[in-house]
Amino acid sequence: MNFLRSDEQLELRSAVRDFLAAKSAEPEVRRLMATETGYDPAVWAQLSDQLGLPGMAIPEQYGGAGFGYTELGIVFEEMGRALLCAPYLSSVALAAEALLRCADEAARKDLLPGLAAGRTIGTLALLEQPGRWDEAAVQLRASRVQRAAEEGMGGPARGETGWVLDGSKRHVPDGHIADLIMVGARTPAGVGLFAVDGAAAGLTTTLVPTLDQTRKQAHLEFAGTPARLIGDAADGWPVIQDVLRTAAILLAAEQVGGASRAVEMAVSYAGLRVQFGRPVGSFQGIKHLCADLLTEAEAARSAAYYGLSALATGSADLPVAASLAKVYCSQAYTRIASDAIQVHGGIGFTWEHPAHLYFKRAKASESLFGTPSYHRDLLAAQLALPPAVSSVEV
Repeated sequence: MNFLRSDEQLELRSAVRDFLAAKSAEPEVRRLMATETGYDPAVWAQLSDQLGLPGMAIPEQYGGAGFGYTELGIVFEEMGRALLCAPYLSSVALAAEALLRCADEAARKDLLPGLAAGRTIGTLALLEQPGRWDEAAVQLRASRVQRAAEEGMGGPARGETGWVLDGSKRHVPDGHIADLIMVGARTPAGVGLFAVDGAAAGLTTTLVPTLDQTRKQAHLEFAGTPARLIGDAADGWPVIQDVLRTAAILLAAEQVGGASRAVEMAVSYAGLRVQFGRPVGSFQGIKHLCADLLTEAEAARSAAYYGLSALATGSADLPVAASLAKVYCSQAYTRIASDAIQVHGGIGFTWEHPAHLYFKRAKASESLFGTPSYHRDLLAAQLALPPAVSSVEV
């Protein structure tokens, strides 16, 4: 399996890295962390209009650039390096993916162009119980009603039968700023996928404090909120499951970018910090630790690239590749970010140093789309391993 990147892909990496170096430097990250929205609309517009990143992997027929998951993985990797504060993961890996994987062509034509152009910020609202990303955990109710007025999102007109949602969703990425919210809800026939306007009646969003301040999350309450059914009322879960696998792999690419940057910071500091008349990086303990960090970061890169390859080729190994990438990259990023703080010594624990920002991003990302423990259980089931094996660290 060849993980080498083409000249064009390397040029894409360089262009994205240069853009983020100018627009997502540490002072800007800290500024946006303190805001309620968590992103800069002007930078988001530049990211959309100049680079076309929101529509990178959306087909041209829906207004996108038509690139593949390999290129999208490069973008996520670079955004992870820069700790970009923007609703990219939620719009691209969640909302757009849900529409691309559904069987509702009319919904794709209506909703994807806005996401591709960056005019629409999207997300997916799924989590209800902490740690539960499975079908049984979806309990938010979807009910049929007779419409009394026109509804948004291309839904039914006056007098027609439509849907409303009742219940709550927790820790929705960028849920407080999303214009389009894709929602997994329980219908009488099973789990359905619905589109909700971010300004819909009966929808209440509450920004919640999080460990990782660079990625905002919100709790959402639905009270008779009008929604548009995407596809059929019973075929939502297979779509959501595919979205979660894709998002786990793209998140793994982001984690690789963050881990690589943490290694670079640790190695650079070890070469600059002098103690007892010599750089601390020349001491065996620090030298070996930095070598271990690099080895683990490169192993994580292989796991993420394997997942991206499975996505790009439509491999039957995708479920295994997604869980493997999520387990290894989540744990590797946390260990690397933690050890990078140790290399920095006392300064690494201070608010003024960026090392703690990478650690917080790493720790928060562990539980996003399922914890490593959850994905080890999935791996055990996919590989038909005995239950006891699922508790072994990967």
